[in-house]
Amino acid sequence: QVQLVESGGGWVQPGGSLRLSCAASGSIFSLDVIGWYRQAPGKQRELVAARTVGGATNYADYVKGRFAISLDNAKNTIYLELNSLKPEDTAVYYCNLYRPSWGHKNDSWGQGTQVTVSS
Repeated sequence: QVQLVESGGGWVQPGGSLRLSCAASGSIFSLDVIGWYRQAPGKQRELVAARTVGGATNYADYVKGRFAISLDNAKNTIYLELNSLKPEDTAVYYCNLYRPSWGHKNDSWGQGTQVTVSS
């Protein structure tokens, strides 16, 4: 497993933007799938965006066209750009990765970073 530390959250007004960062303690492998999740109070954690190291992406319908996931492999850092934010986007955001050799996601979640969207 690797350690994951999220940062970059905060409070923004509707329509605003944020850029979240996720620092990993080790290298991200070429076949890994990286992802961002979010969890609102009283709800289960859900997948928001996923990306292969090779560049293929997949987004939840409710964030398509607004969010963008990226990777800086040299820095072992995963990013999520959030644009046109809505109050419904308010949640704690987490990163994780799936490694084919494991057959599952990283065992440990980070503490997440809070995103609050309100006027």
